[in-house]
Amino acid sequence: MHRLRRYAAAVDLAQRWVMVVAGEASGDQHAAAVVAALKYRDPSLRFFGMGGPKLQAQGVELVHGAHEISVMGIAEVLPKVPRIWKVLGDLTRAAEERKPVAALLVDVPDFNLRLAKRLRAQGVKVAWFVAPMAWAWREGRVAQLKERVDALLCILPFEEKFFRERGVNATYVGSPVLEQMPPLKPAAEYRRQLGLDVDRPTLALLPGSRRSELKRLVPVLAEVARREKALRPTLQLVVPVASGLSRGLFDFEGLAPVFLDGQAPEAVAASDVAVVASGTATLEAALMRTPLVAIYQVSGLTYAIGKAMLKIPFVCLPNLLVQRRVVPELIQREATPDAIVLALEPLWSGPAREEMLRGLDEVRATLGEPGAAGRVADAVLALISLR
Repeated sequence: MHRLRRYAAAVDLAQRWVMVVAGEASGDQHAAAVVAALKYRDPSLRFFGMGGPKLQAQGVELVHGAHEISVMGIAEVLPKVPRIWKVLGDLTRAAEERKPVAALLVDVPDFNLRLAKRLRAQGVKVAWFVAPMAWAWREGRVAQLKERVDALLCILPFEEKFFRERGVNATYVGSPVLEQMPPLKPAAEYRRQLGLDVDRPTLALLPGSRRSELKRLVPVLAEVARREKALRPTLQLVVPVASGLSRGLFDFEGLAPVFLDGQAPEAVAASDVAVVASGTATLEAALMRTPLVAIYQVSGLTYAIGKAMLKIPFVCLPNLLVQRRVVPELIQREATPDAIVLALEPLWSGPAREEMLRGLDEVRATLGEPGAAGRVADAVLALISLR
């Protein structure tokens, strides 16, 4: 509470404030790109809210860090509920003090839908970037979005039609991942750039950016790495570590992986194949044209509830975009070292690799042109002009 009072005491209501709230690493990155675009278009704007190091680097005054609410799964969230409610209350009070001209909420729907309700009660115009996956499960969120959000800005091309048919003011702005990707270059060039051996076979392992993901997936990936090394003795391993995570969470004892600070797209591009935790990273790997296997595990309770509620045939983003199985998906009990190695083997070379590369090109074609951050910034400015 003292921290919030000190924060409130510094408020200058002559400023034109925009509230920005993002969770986890990808949301922080997406939001930071939008803030940069807003600052370019209107240098008079100031920003506050919740996020990570990328938003902080853009000059956003953080009331709380995104890591304070970052958790995946239903069972996993329960111990964090008191903290999450405190963060929600602090952000609500910060908005009352700052009186923002608009709010940009990025993803984390369980948290941001509650915050959006409070902001609308204050008369704040709300733009939402990265739509909740109501087309996959929990369609009841559509009514909440219609009531609490002024502009829903979608990153998957089929989402605009889904939400508009249900009365939500939705617009497809493009995928922010497109503009965040490094250029396509041969794997050898990225290996040189990252200090890797150019001639050795290379496997990228991406177990995710949440501690709960790492706890479940790192042991599985370590065993995959051991088995792949037995098949390819000269194999080199690349493991990108998301911002804010300690390398001590990545137990690959005896395997001598090359750890990178972030640089997940570069790590994947430098590799022959990759094993990737399902999420935005699977789309990044697809855009870098690296054959991959998508995996995921959550608690048994979370999986049972999610399986009963899901209405889609795939969970991996590349597969969702083209509505067919381009990338192997190994979820929950299927995500065993045996199954992962079996799925990886045809992807090192030969017809299966070439077929996947054609599928990954199809994934890229569905997304259109870069420029999502600028389109989101324009949508926020349009809301400000309506006040």
